[in-house]
Amino acid sequence: MSKNQNTFIKKQKAELKKRKQKEKLEKKLDRKHQPKDGSLDNMIAYVDEFGNFSDTPPEPPIVKKTNSTQSNQNRVKSNQNLRNHE
Repeated sequence: MSKNQNTFIKKQKAELKKRKQKEKLEKKLDRKHQPKDGSLDNMIAYVDEFGNFSDTPPEPPIVKKTNSTQSNQNRVKSNQNLRNHE
């Protein structure tokens, strides 16, 4: 009786192995037929200020514009004051 049991188990293992190989081949073919889109835009992920990932780029920060003529005038005055003290 042990011979019958051994052959039965061997047959079951062989069937299981064939089934797994067939499933693996089907998965491989499915992956092969799927369209590949490896563009850079699809691979980029952005991180927001809270550490969360998103697909959209963050909004650019708002920069306050300063009056450049006032800052230039202040520099000229400070340079003149330094020269006067020498």
